[in-house]
Amino acid sequence: MRKWLDPITTAWNGVITHKLRSFLTMLGIVIGVGAVITLMSVGRGAEEQILTNIQSLGSNLITVRPGAFTFGGVRGGVSQTLTIEDSQAIAGQVPNIAAIAPSYTSSLQLVYGDSNTDSQVTGTTPEYMAVNNLETAGGSFFSYDDYQRSNKVVVLGTNVADTLFGDTNPIGQQIRMGTIIVRVIGVLESKGFMFGSPDDAVYIPLTAMQQTVAQPRTPQGGRIVSAISLTVSDESHTQSVIDSITSLLRTQHHLTAMAEDDFNIMSTEEIAATFSEAMGTMTLLLGAIAAISLLVGGIGVMNIMLVSVLERTREIGIRKALGARERDIWGQFLIEAAFLSFAGGIIGVVGGWGISFLIDSMGIMTTLITPDIVILAVSVSVGIGLFFGFYPAWNASRLNPIDALRSE
Repeated sequence: MRKWLDPITTAWNGVITHKLRSFLTMLGIVIGVGAVITLMSVGRGAEEQILTNIQSLGSNLITVRPGAFTFGGVRGGVSQTLTIEDSQAIAGQVPNIAAIAPSYTSSLQLVYGDSNTDSQVTGTTPEYMAVNNLETAGGSFFSYDDYQRSNKVVVLGTNVADTLFGDTNPIGQQIRMGTIIVRVIGVLESKGFMFGSPDDAVYIPLTAMQQTVAQPRTPQGGRIVSAISLTVSDESHTQSVIDSITSLLRTQHHLTAMAEDDFNIMSTEEIAATFSEAMGTMTLLLGAIAAISLLVGGIGVMNIMLVSVLERTREIGIRKALGARERDIWGQFLIEAAFLSFAGGIIGVVGGWGISFLIDSMGIMTTLITPDIVILAVSVSVGIGLFFGFYPAWNASRLNPIDALRSE
């Protein structure tokens, strides 16, 4: 037991004998580990928040959008082939669909008093609310009666409502949308940050939208829509529904066996997986950038350990003259380097956690510290300490005891 404790005790004495130097050596590791913890927690927090917002749309949501077309072997812009008739065909022929809602989106200016904003206005059906798992914070979504009568009523996203009305209650107010006057009947609950967030959108019955904006048609007379959203009755049917829709739309669009799909089908799971992969890559990139400071800290450890070997040359000579083996000297200095790196890593974890907690509590952005981040940061810090401490330790163990004793 003693042969294991002696190198540790000797290394500890070497650290506490030069407290300021030991602290400055650890400082680079502390900053590096703290930066890794903070930046990776920010990346993980952003990923978690985005995935939560996506999942809030519902795990059984499928969205069909127009796809890209190919011309002369070159894949080009977006084809406008998705129609209301496609939506009706899907609803009538594809099994295991709980609800379906076609939608057509156009950018229009909204004006209320002295306030105005440009927003994405979506004309759709009453099912859109259930399909996209939306809730109203005030008022209500438009009804089947509003849809059938083409009533000029709108439901606002929270950001749009705040921009136009501020602290004023928007329910019942009239606003100008493009060239027509519409009445606000509801405001949606916030969904938070996400691509295509309903917080920034405005919803109107599709029948009223067709009277407001000239809805384009296909050469065959089909009424073009921007997307078709639907939910499946059970998540286990998701893939079979996607396959059925693909087969049906290829038939509807008269595509040959060799032709590519002129539409896209995405489920919530696929969207979440795509975002998760992208955010995971970004988190690793942030961690790699922060790890550069760990590398600098490791170089600092090497410099200080080389100085330590130089200062203790005579001590090394005495120990070797008394029978210390090369591995004893090597182990002493390597343990000292590892101890400095480990201690710096622990302090860096505490500091990084504190900064992450502060960022989260101040509402700047969501942060999330997971055990793997902590383990990774501390392991890397110790590994860097051992890597950069190896050469000084090896150099010390190779000293000739006679030359070492003559050094002073």
